Amino acid sequence: MVVEGNSAAMDLLAWQARLAQFAADRQWQPYLTPKNIAMAMSVEAAEVVELYQWLTPEQSPDPTALGDELADVLLYLLQLAKAAGVDLEAATEAKFAKNALKYPAP
Repeated sequence: MVVEGNSAAMDLLAWQARLAQFAADRQWQPYLTPKNIAMAMSVEAAEVVELYQWLTPEQSPDPTALGDELADVLLYLLQLAKAAGVDLEAATEAKFAKNALKYPAP
């Protein structure tokens, strides 16, 4: 799946393959169970929240630090989807359709 962004396309399937190779090169496969990946993703999501902790609405975290944490969440999400056999493109399209029905435009 290729997702168009502001400046370049994100090829999520290619990223999943890169993640799998990265893990294989380090022999991490035994640890990359859906449970473990979900837990790690939760920790990374908490680190996103931590960047905003105690800031006023006018303040914002350092964009580089925020980008690092958001990328960590995305990479774990991609790993979790692959490990659990979820087609993210199909799941996202289905969710868009469900949300359109649940929350119709006025």
